Amino acid sequence: MNASRKPAVVLVSGGMDSAVVLAIAREAGFDVHALSVRYGQRHTSELDAAGRVSNALGTIAHKTVHVDLRSIGGSSLTDDIDVPIDDDGHVIGEGIPSTYVPARNTIMLSVALGWAEVLGSTDLFCGVNAVDYSGYPDCRPEFIAAFEVLANLATKAGVEGSNFRVHAPLMRMSKADIVREGLRLGVDFSQTVSCYQADAEGRACRHCDACRLRAQGFAEAGVADPTRYVDGAIG
Repeated sequence: MNASRKPAVVLVSGGMDSAVVLAIAREAGFDVHALSVRYGQRHTSELDAAGRVSNALGTIAHKTVHVDLRSIGGSSLTDDIDVPIDDDGHVIGEGIPSTYVPARNTIMLSVALGWAEVLGSTDLFCGVNAVDYSGYPDCRPEFIAAFEVLANLATKAGVEGSNFRVHAPLMRMSKADIVREGLRLGVDFSQTVSCYQADAEGRACRHCDACRLRAQGFAEAGVADPTRYVDGAIG
């Protein structure tokens, strides 16, 4: 670890957004400790992607923590509930879809906070976004602000005077902006997996909200989409 660089904990899911956040944290001068969470999601190809992204972008360490949210259920990502797709009539951003995982971001940020306190870090990074997103309540700026308050109230470091910050650099960016920023920072998007129901090889379904938002972002940015699909196509 470079003594002139501060440590930061960055949540890395394996998707395009968290990969860009990791690159942003690196550019900002942080020594990045990447954290992924195996929470009982139906597929784990995104966790394989998280490892690839973390290695490629030069993290100090990459840790995967296990939290069994599948035993709780309540989400199409962890339970036997159909993932919403483009021909079922729902509109992205209207209401809270079944892909919302109860308390997921709260739990993941809490684990990141714990690791940060052990590392002597006061900086957490996550890829939440309130522009091109699926309507999750824990992706809003109000949630991030509230968690930052909690972090400073609920920890030994916070009580003793440390000032935790929760960075959400993509909060106001469109998916197209995120694509452009990632390319500027040298992110290899072909290493990422965004699909809610990707297969074991990380190939995407093309039809879920995550696939649709990703494809729209690349199209609006005027950039070729390197996503591999189950039907054999690319982009």
